[in-house]
Amino acid sequence: IDIGDVLPSYALKNEKDEDVDVATLAAEKGVVIFLVPKADTPGCTTQACGFRDIYADFTSSGFDVYCLSADKPTAQAKWQAKKSLPYPLLSDPSRILITALGAGEGGKTKRSHFIFEKGGKLVDKKIPVKPVDSPKLALEFIKSYKATAVGS
Repeated sequence: IDIGDVLPSYALKNEKDEDVDVATLAAEKGVVIFLVPKADTPGCTTQACGFRDIYADFTSSGFDVYCLSADKPTAQAKWQAKKSLPYPLLSDPSRILITALGAGEGGKTKRSHFIFEKGGKLVDKKIPVKPVDSPKLALEFIKSYKATAVGS
């Protein structure tokens, strides 16, 4: 999936073990999907808590946030509760979406994030990204993107 491509239709589970069609995520709002190699490990927790701490800045900008990993929903739900993560977590154990995004290699997930505008078009991606930088870079991109979108 490259810049300009649309979020594909894949059925994944969320942390509540409910089915989610990925293609519908950006129907009403923009979407930030950030990828972590493994739930509840130090780097991933830094990244996830970074998104948690500025979550309101994303939602007030018209963007939802999702965390994507190959962890099982039960592991994600535990981590979400432990760290009070306010956004949904998507489980991709077969790394279907992770690989489609270009972040799956050799059975691992590359730490990264992807920003889709409302309607599902990919407008920004960062692979790899440092845990501490990911939330800030994503928000900076959205702010500058919105500024240019409003002006055009």
